Amino acid sequence: MEILSPTLTKQVAESRERLDAQVREVVQWHFDPDKGTPFWIEYAEKLDFDPRKEIGGYDDLKMLGHFEDEWLRGGPVRRWVPKAYADKPIYVFETGGSTGLPKNRISIRDFHLDYEMFSDSLSDDGFPKGADWLMLGPTGPRRLRLAVEHLAQTRGGICFHVDMDPRWVNQLIRDGKFQELDAYKAHVINQALKILRAHEGIACMFTTPKLLEALCERISLEKVGIKGIFCGGTEMNAQFNRFAREELVPGVDFQPTYGNTLMGLAMSKPFDTADNYAIIYYPPVPRAFIELVDPDDPERTVDYGETGRVMLTTLTKEFFVPRFLERDEAERAMPIEKFPWDGVQNVRLLTTLQDSVVVGVY
Repeated sequence: MEILSPTLTKQVAESRERLDAQVREVVQWHFDPDKGTPFWIEYAEKLDFDPRKEIGGYDDLKMLGHFEDEWLRGGPVRRWVPKAYADKPIYVFETGGSTGLPKNRISIRDFHLDYEMFSDSLSDDGFPKGADWLMLGPTGPRRLRLAVEHLAQTRGGICFHVDMDPRWVNQLIRDGKFQELDAYKAHVINQALKILRAHEGIACMFTTPKLLEALCERISLEKVGIKGIFCGGTEMNAQFNRFAREELVPGVDFQPTYGNTLMGLAMSKPFDTADNYAIIYYPPVPRAFIELVDPDDPERTVDYGETGRVMLTTLTKEFFVPRFLERDEAERAMPIEKFPWDGVQNVRLLTTLQDSVVVGVY
């Protein structure tokens, strides 16, 4: 294993201290009988210990077990709203849906904060301040639609959208209706083309790998003024990273990202040819933390370079998700000076799910 420099070793220790402090603050908040979250207050009644007294850092979250996927399916959704925020305007976003009833996650300002942090990582050359954006991705009850719009507004721009329902795409794939699928994809791309041709101020965009490829078959994005592309999805891998940079959008600032409604947004290591186009992501510590664990023994953290299942912990006052086993796998990556905590490399769908989960436009 590569040995960390003394400076980076110190940074890693400091980031861990911030993570442990965040855990303590969030646990105190969500389990507080007066201002905490109804779900967690009720959950604590079933425990033989007081989380506010016993949980002193990230490692102690093992005492709570694993967050269960099914807890987010169905209502009442207000059980996830902290009592202190009961009078705030509440958003509800859906996540998933390709494997059953969609999960719900409440939000107030978290998605704004996540994308403001991401905005700070973007270059002004690739994503100019004041430029308008095109959001070519899923709409409806997903946070991505509002989050990208907030990102554009944070950078002084206006965001244009297409109408798109990824669940309809998934259904067409399940039914084997590939002619209808092609027609729907063409409908989505045609919307994007009309927007790009009608609004010259658009210089930035979000899209998914499949939609980016389909769009580039119809138009040169660089020629119509696109300078930066923020791209994310299940099929964002080293092969597509190379394809995008060298063939689809050469000369455009291409920023891969890994995120979801529960975590927020992970940022990628700055592009380096030495990485052979591998994409390495770092979660927004201390607001979220990713641990890669043995799929057969989730209590064991895998070694650097080893493949593991993504275990996510979300740590904000709006939402607390301890040790949730995601449906993704990746290789554990070393900390770097810009992100002095563990990263994840080559994120992809769990091998055991690749034949059963429809990823559609992602």
